[in-house]
Amino acid sequence: MASRKAVLITGGLALAGFAAAFVMAQPSDGVGLLSPDDLEVVALGQGIYVAQCAACHGARLEGQPNWRTRGEDGLLPAPPHDATGHTWHHDDETLFTLTKYGLAGLMENAPPSGMPVYEDVLSDEEIIAVLSFIKSTWPSDIREHHDALNAQSE
Repeated sequence: MASRKAVLITGGLALAGFAAAFVMAQPSDGVGLLSPDDLEVVALGQGIYVAQCAACHGARLEGQPNWRTRGEDGLLPAPPHDATGHTWHHDDETLFTLTKYGLAGLMENAPPSGMPVYEDVLSDEEIIAVLSFIKSTWPSDIREHHDALNAQSE
């Protein structure tokens, strides 16, 4: 009887240890709205990016030349979404709101912008997928910085 208890206890401890190791080995939940490690979400976002965003922001997320200087039309060119741009300086909520509603979603009396509003074009899930794709291309140090930014805004 004692050996049977020992086997049950040992087996239970082994199972608990396996469960803990399994949970710790899983990717950690990201901070914020985006899912840059979810391959399905990223693939969906990449396709939408190509169809909806690449014409202005570039096929390689490089943006338009002189993106910090207003053009003759008074508008700023499309910024890059790669590591050289400023996209990663904004938390997920800000990026989502800007994409869905334009600058008017972030401020009253927003200045004119060449950025289209996607409220009636893309679903919330599609916007999140595009932003997840963009984030998936950033180097790990920038992604970590962006995660920390999101954690501060929660």
